[in-house]
Amino acid sequence: MRNALWGLFIGDALAMPAHWFYSIENIKRVFDGGLTGFEPAPHPHPESFMVGMTYRPDVENAKRLGRPFDILHEHSRFYDTSFGRLEIATGERESEHGNATPTLEDRYHYHHGLKAGENTLGANLVRVLMRSVAEHGRYEPDAFLEAFVDYMTTPGLNRDPYTEIYLRRWFENYSTGLSPRLCAEFQRDVWSIGSHGGVIGPMVASLLADGACQGLGVALERQNLTHRSENVASALIILVPLLHGLLRGADPSKILQTHSRHMRLPKVTGAELFAAYRAHKGPGNIPRDETWRLHTELSDEACDIERFVAEHETEEEACKTLATACYPEHGLPLALYLARKHGFDLNASLLANANIGGDNVHRGMILGMLVGAAAEEGVAENLKNGLADSEALSEEIVAFANVAVTGRGV
Repeated sequence: MRNALWGLFIGDALAMPAHWFYSIENIKRVFDGGLTGFEPAPHPHPESFMVGMTYRPDVENAKRLGRPFDILHEHSRFYDTSFGRLEIATGERESEHGNATPTLEDRYHYHHGLKAGENTLGANLVRVLMRSVAEHGRYEPDAFLEAFVDYMTTPGLNRDPYTEIYLRRWFENYSTGLSPRLCAEFQRDVWSIGSHGGVIGPMVASLLADGACQGLGVALERQNLTHRSENVASALIILVPLLHGLLRGADPSKILQTHSRHMRLPKVTGAELFAAYRAHKGPGNIPRDETWRLHTELSDEACDIERFVAEHETEEEACKTLATACYPEHGLPLALYLARKHGFDLNASLLANANIGGDNVHRGMILGMLVGAAAEEGVAENLKNGLADSEALSEEIVAFANVAVTGRGV
């Protein structure tokens, strides 16, 4: 279990510098042939469209209710908000997504300012969950939500500029007076809610249960606190039993093949998906019914991960079939492909994941948990020590795992 958690944080930090690079050629160019270890976020990010993302809480109502609403703090200059002014112009469209971007000098990296080995906000919110569990001796949803709100609204705690859409929509709903249990946005209303980011916290929470069946229940309950998403739930139905099987010593190749047979690959390939994004000048401009079709039409055949690995010799070939974007219907089989192709080697699989970009940090956290859980020996010390907050992470991982193994964490 400790190996799985180390894998999560290592997968995140290794991938961070190339997060949201959709061009593998750009990754090779910016990182001198590709990432080989922990590196800082570079500037500029040639494909970044973070600048201008929206966050519009009801400020007056939030003040009336005494609810904090500023989750951006020093990073608000990158966002179009209801309480500040965006001074960086956007208007170019050069990315695979087709979204508007600033000029090159203003294309700030999503994780601008993070140093080599630092974790992103997504991984640090896992730490919020872990600390809450350690403090209370079990998973308490309301205690987690209180810690979550406190972390997001306290200046100086979060050094990462990138605030995912689910967080921005969650706190917009929170500002209206909704109960924290009801602030999660629906995938059917905001498509990107159905993303890898919704999978990670629930996977970690599932570790607190004594077995895969109860673990899946815990994961789905935790998911709905932040992501009301059919696609996230579908991914968890595969990932939680797979993770628990690996933790209990199942043969990695055999259990991966078994669980992959419960999936079906998307009918729309990665190349076709990005072509649709560019044609509409960004995924937000695709009609709602068409968006639903693009992300939910699946192959008639069950996924055979062994055959997929055999038919896709390189990561570049796999990425033509499976998009590197943030959607689990593509990212889950892509993570399984990377684990199997690299023989469940933690370092090799996580570096391969980092070097194909897209939503590599969240996909890397998922992959890191799986290959970490499959490891027969401990995670290499150089990988642990390469994390910027390694000492504190070690204490938090041990404290969480000690609660989890009691079987009384939920």
